[in-house]
Amino acid sequence: MTERRGHLWWQRGVVYHIYPRSFADASGDGVGDLEGIASRLDYLEWLGVDAIWLSPFYPSPMADFGYDISDHCAVDPLFGTLADFDELVAETHRRGMRLIVDYVPNHTSDEHPWFLESRASRESPRRDWYIWADPKPDGSPPNNWRSVFGGSAWEWDERTGQYYYHAFHRKQPDLNWRNPAVREAMHGVMRFWLERGVDGFRVDALRHLVKDEKLRDNPPNPAYEEGRPSYEAHLPVYTTDRPEVHRMISGMRRVLDGCGGERVMIGELYLPFDRLVLYYGEGGRGVHLPTNMHLITTPWSAPSLAALISEYEAALPPHGWPNWVLSNHDNPRVATRVGPERARAAAVLLLTLRGTPTVYYGDEIGMVDGKIPPERLRDPAGSQNPRLSRDPARTPMQWDASPNAGFCPPDAEPWLPLSPDRRHRNVAAQRESRGSLLCLYRRLLRLRRSEPALSVGSYEPLEAGGSLLAYARSHAGRRLLVALNLGEAPEPLPPVLRGRVLLSTSPGQEGGDLRPPARLGPGEALVVAP
Repeated sequence: MTERRGHLWWQRGVVYHIYPRSFADASGDGVGDLEGIASRLDYLEWLGVDAIWLSPFYPSPMADFGYDISDHCAVDPLFGTLADFDELVAETHRRGMRLIVDYVPNHTSDEHPWFLESRASRESPRRDWYIWADPKPDGSPPNNWRSVFGGSAWEWDERTGQYYYHAFHRKQPDLNWRNPAVREAMHGVMRFWLERGVDGFRVDALRHLVKDEKLRDNPPNPAYEEGRPSYEAHLPVYTTDRPEVHRMISGMRRVLDGCGGERVMIGELYLPFDRLVLYYGEGGRGVHLPTNMHLITTPWSAPSLAALISEYEAALPPHGWPNWVLSNHDNPRVATRVGPERARAAAVLLLTLRGTPTVYYGDEIGMVDGKIPPERLRDPAGSQNPRLSRDPARTPMQWDASPNAGFCPPDAEPWLPLSPDRRHRNVAAQRESRGSLLCLYRRLLRLRRSEPALSVGSYEPLEAGGSLLAYARSHAGRRLLVALNLGEAPEPLPPVLRGRVLLSTSPGQEGGDLRPPARLGPGEALVVAP
């Protein structure tokens, strides 16, 4: 029952997202590195993931912890060397897994040689590689564009008497993708890593890539509420999701497709579905997987999630393959949002919906957001408001009950504080318990791999009622039923939910038959073969 003809690996598989600073530290400096990741590949193979996605590991002054890149074609010594990277690619492939890396085309560090040359004078050959503009007559910024990190998105340069644009940190000037030389240079970055064997890219901040050529003011956001981030005070219609971005994506696809093999391009996109699906492109010339982040923000209730899934499925174009994300390095973890007990049902949801799922490191053991003292906060996004810091979702992976949870040596200080629950919420403890969340993830991943109905099958919503969410997945005559109780009280299962239990959040039920009057407890979920 393993035949899945006509589907590519990234359609069949599961992606595991690693934030390199926080996964495993082999050097002993308290910061995760490439060698540390390589040392944990056996665990990822045991878990059953198909691909690893790495957040940036490139040379950087670390103003935004690696997203301010000073050399796109090298490895920061903090994380290792190019030889370490090549070894990681080889070892990942040897275990039958793929490797995806972050590609950051929107901006560079202000210490990148390109920007240093651009900033040298208005006559610099690379002046037009970035977005420069004159001040208004009163000396103020050219328009009202705001930085995602707060404040104006324009930074004054005294030497040349102009402002440069930065969508994020002031030390992250945006590249000018309207310039063909910039496009060719950034295509060269893609070729560099493709030639080293990477299996694809997750493209950072993709909707920001092209800005309005006339630099028009963004209109006010009528739904803005005081106390929200200042970036939300305007609708970013002239700074994000511009129509020209699709031409840039087509150029990236030509580079990717020209290297052969089943390479994948994943686009970071926080957009409503009607805008998100446009990034698949016409004729398959867009992004393979425009990231669907809506599970992160949708209320955790059966009606809300059922409506979300139906809306997404209806919006997808015929050639569009769906994908789902529960957590990432920029948002609170799922166990924090829905509670550790409901994290079991969340795992079943993520890994049984139609499409490619992404698992964020640590979610498989139920890691929650860390408690970071104010003096230990590192994320620049929280510099103006600590509540906006992304550090809590980036705390080190919890491998065992040792003083530093196996993340780094006991005598090192982790770059972020470890969670107090690490002594019982860790890989070593959960690996030995069949009833653990970790073992549930492993059983789910094994079931996906053995059942094409779950990995590539169709999706059909089922009438359930109450706090139950139910649906069917079907492929080649095989039909599986999934049910989740997202409420606070037991719910009776509808008559259609009968058959042999293939998987349950209560593993003692697995292998048995569901018979009336079957009920599903709060936070429980199961997969049934009628």
